[in-house]
Formats: sequence, C-alpha cells, structure tokens
Amino acid sequence: MTSPPSPPRSRPSAALHSLQDLKLLQRELALARRAEEERREREAAAARLAEQERRIFELSVGPVTRLAAQQARVLHQRQRPAPEPLQREADERQVLLQALSDDFDVDTLLETDESLSFRRPEISQEVVRKLRRGHWSLQAQLDLHGLRRDQAREALGHFIQESARRGLRCVRVVHGKGNGSPGREPVLKARVRRWLVQKNQVLAFVQARASDGGSGALMVLLAGT
Repeated sequence: MTSPPSPPRSRPSAALHSLQDLKLLQRELALARRAEEERREREAAAARLAEQERRIFELSVGPVTRLAAQQARVLHQRQRPAPEPLQREADERQVLLQALSDDFDVDTLLETDESLSFRRPEISQEVVRKLRRGHWSLQAQLDLHGLRRDQAREALGHFIQESARRGLRCVRVVHGKGNGSPGREPVLKARVRRWLVQKNQVLAFVQARASDGGSGALMVLLAGT
C-alpha cells in the first residue's frame, strides 16, 4: 500500500524577506505622511502670515465698522495752485525802478512852507491844509526803515500803485528822521519826496503831524477812484 504524499514544506527565507519589505514600505509611508504634514503646516503658517500682512492696518487700529453702502461719500477734488505771473511781476518791478528817477528835479514843485509840502496844480491849498490837519483817516502805511535805496524805491512804487488800485485815499510813508544815519542826515527823506512827485496817483503830500511821525513821515493824498 502506497503512503500519501507529505505536505510541501514552507520557505522561511521568503517569508522573512516579505516581512522586511512590509516594514520598509510602512516606514516609507510614515515618512511620506510626515513630510506631507510638515508641508501643510508650512503652507498654513505662510497663509496666516499673508493674512496678517493683508490686515495689518485693521489689526493695528482695532475693530472697524464698515460704512453703509448707501451712505453718501464726499470726493474732494484736488485744486491746482493758481499760476504765478513771475515774469509779469519782474517786468512791473523793472518798470517801477525805471519810472522813479533819483535825478528828478523836485525842488521847484514843492511848496516853500516849513515842511516842503507838494500839491498838483489842480489841488487847492485848502486840500493841503485838510491833509495836514488829518481830515482824511489814515488807511495804510509803508515803513521804509532798514531798506536800501533800490529796495525802498521798489517798495514805495508798489505801495502807491497797490493803494491806488484798492481805492485808498490817504496813506502814510515813513522814511525816518535819520537819527541812525551818518551825520544824522535822513538818507531817504529827499528821495521819497522825489519819487512821490513822479507818481501820477499822488495828488499831494505833507509832513506828518508830530503824533503821526513828524519829520520822519509823510501823509500822502491819492487820486480817488
């Protein structure tokens, strides 16, 4: 009688090899999962940082309230500064300098009174007396103290022109008494009279009263508009 065949024997080396492969695969999967988790954490951290940078103003000032959509908004239009006529102003200054001459002979036009007043032919003596007594209220003043000759001439020409343009009638020009000048002689006193006579807007001028500056100032009557 023939005996039954015996069962096949297992191969220990093949089983051991399969177990090592499984452990290696599990380790690789664990490393892959860890790498994926680290990648997601980095992306989440970067997203949080980007959100903080986007909301940096809101986070700095605290909670804000959004304006209602229907609330009216005011849009401010930016206004351009008005152009400055620099060339025209420079031309006008040059005209003023050229128009007022230091060589103009004024002595023959001054009244021979104690203050050497001036009046145009159409202006009566009564007008000069009223000007001396303060009949017209003082409306503007120009102080020439500390200015050089050309500066004073330009300032005076502009002052008379602007005062006449504004319709002023009575103004005062302070030229000083010369107390601080060499020889205590007023440097601008004679020049101011000479310049004023050359301005068509000037109808008359007299020495100011003591309370208004005395010999250091002139009261000037301008043509009315």
